[in-house]
Amino acid sequence: MFKIIESPAPCEVRSVIRFWSARNLSAADIHRQICEVYGATAMCERKVHKWVRDFKACRDNVHDDSRSGRPSVITDDMVASVETKILENRRFTISSLSNDFSEVWRSVLYKIVSEKLNFKKLCSRWVPKLLKEDHKNKRVECSLNFLTRYNEEGDAMLSRIVTGDETWVSHVTPETKI
Repeated sequence: MFKIIESPAPCEVRSVIRFWSARNLSAADIHRQICEVYGATAMCERKVHKWVRDFKACRDNVHDDSRSGRPSVITDDMVASVETKILENRRFTISSLSNDFSEVWRSVLYKIVSEKLNFKKLCSRWVPKLLKEDHKNKRVECSLNFLTRYNEEGDAMLSRIVTGDETWVSHVTPETKI
């Protein structure tokens, strides 16, 4: 008889529907055939009826039609104005931004700050995620300094190093809290 095949591709099932609908088999019979071959979860009967209708209406493509998707509500002007507001006050919160941009959802503001502007929250302050060129140069300079000291002093130098988790924060003149 038939062997059940696990998880077929949707276009494969649609090809079977197209073949049987061209042979004038009813949608219910096609659904039964699909269930015998692919299992009961391959496609529901309502979808089989839809595809049979489409193929009888001269559709010949078994693939899904392309869709444009939901348009983005984030514009370049919005990103620029949010960035300007952030640079005015580095001690911002999403709530304070949502007060300034009342027409924009908080989730959209969060996406702008975290994904578009590449800021992350650090100790109640949002900072850029990426290191600037001078930060990279400073790290190279420190590494070369450590290598030089290690060559001169040996393993004794290693016991005097205090390490910790570090995060680079761009220099901002501290503001006073009011």
